[in-house]
Amino acid sequence: MATSRMRRVNQVLREVVGGAIASDLSDPRLVMVTVTSVDTSPDLRSARVYVTVLGDEEARDEALEALKSAHGLLQARIADETHMKH
Repeated sequence: MATSRMRRVNQVLREVVGGAIASDLSDPRLVMVTVTSVDTSPDLRSARVYVTVLGDEEARDEALEALKSAHGLLQARIADETHMKH
């Protein structure tokens, strides 16, 4: 069971990643991508981000590939906007 702190951290990360996808990434493959939830490890060193992509399976695969290629930008955005101790 997640503590209230972990729920708040997950919510902040969901908002930061969702905002970065909407505003910072100009990849046309990321048209209908929504961040649904985030699960952060207890030591705050890693997080699993769950997304929903509207469209067919090809659109989903392309969107996931675009997110994989933009992971460095997303990590930098998280580091800039959040200040957490691990």
